[in-house]
Amino acid sequence: MSQPLLLNLRDLACGYGEQRIVQNLNLHLNAGDIGCLLGSSGCGKTTTLRAIAGFEPVHEGEISLAGEVISKAGFTLAPEKRRIGMVFQDYALFPHLTVAENIAFGIGKHPRQRQVVDEMLELVKLDKLGGRYPHELSGGQQQRVALARALAPEPQLLLLDEPFSNLDVELRRRLSHEVRDILKSRGTSAILVTHDQEEAFAVSDHVGVFKEGRLEQWDTPYNLYHEPFTPFVASFIGQGYFIRGQLTSPESVQTELGELRGNRAYTLPQGSAVDVLLRPDDIVHAPHSALKASIVGKSFLGASTLYRLQLGTGSQLEAIFPSHIDHQVGGEVGIEVAADHLVLFPVAGTVPAQLPVAENGVRRYSAAL
Repeated sequence: MSQPLLLNLRDLACGYGEQRIVQNLNLHLNAGDIGCLLGSSGCGKTTTLRAIAGFEPVHEGEISLAGEVISKAGFTLAPEKRRIGMVFQDYALFPHLTVAENIAFGIGKHPRQRQVVDEMLELVKLDKLGGRYPHELSGGQQQRVALARALAPEPQLLLLDEPFSNLDVELRRRLSHEVRDILKSRGTSAILVTHDQEEAFAVSDHVGVFKEGRLEQWDTPYNLYHEPFTPFVASFIGQGYFIRGQLTSPESVQTELGELRGNRAYTLPQGSAVDVLLRPDDIVHAPHSALKASIVGKSFLGASTLYRLQLGTGSQLEAIFPSHIDHQVGGEVGIEVAADHLVLFPVAGTVPAQLPVAENGVRRYSAAL
């Protein structure tokens, strides 16, 4: 059974003052889902989050929450009236208040205030630390307090702005999983902003990839990796290289790696020049293969090793082999392509430029099927 629509951003343009940073933004979030806005610095993700919170006005389009318009051109519902919680990058805890008092701050008139605070402390695994002050806690504990304070008023939507960026890598990984479990256990809907792909994939049901103020794709982590709409999404998400090829039939492409056959028909004209995306897991170790590559670098990952390879033409690839397969930099290795599902993009200027538009308003390349 599908969840009801909670948050809807339609044809949104927003920015700071008169400056428009985000343009033509369309996305929606269902109740109980966790979404993420992902992109590099200055791409518009934080601006979008601030517009949802009510901190920035909307120039065009509208933002609706639970069916009610909360922002549109000329109208911004006050942030405190939105039933939206916020967790900031720097936690924004009150240093002179205890942990329990920080959590209670937003529910001053709640008839069950003490009980709610106790529930929140237990939820974030700080039930024995309610009497401590923020400076007596670790960074991870402070972030848990900020999360508990934001959840205490039972917001319809929780916004998290780079919430783990001040933590070390291992703590960030652990806490991101914990936060997802906490939000899912309460059925709380949330939007997270981050530039960290691993964090985005660990926490979120849907991820939006931003580029220069525009949303390139709003989709599941699986689809972003396997079904990227644009070359930018394909190269931004995960690792991979493009190699040039020519479509020889609706199902096959001729490349310097030989003929690659996909498990579906592609809609570009036969003979079209295409760029084929190859991920490290598409290249497999094949000692007896006639296709050889030079090893120009390697990174040991524990259970596997990431090899950086160069073909005779100079083209670069990456491959992941089990770690017990140990080759040295400077050596040569036999490889094969094991990619049933091919992601193709037309080479600019070689095919008609008329491309269909996907449901959410993002251009979909007809070859990336």
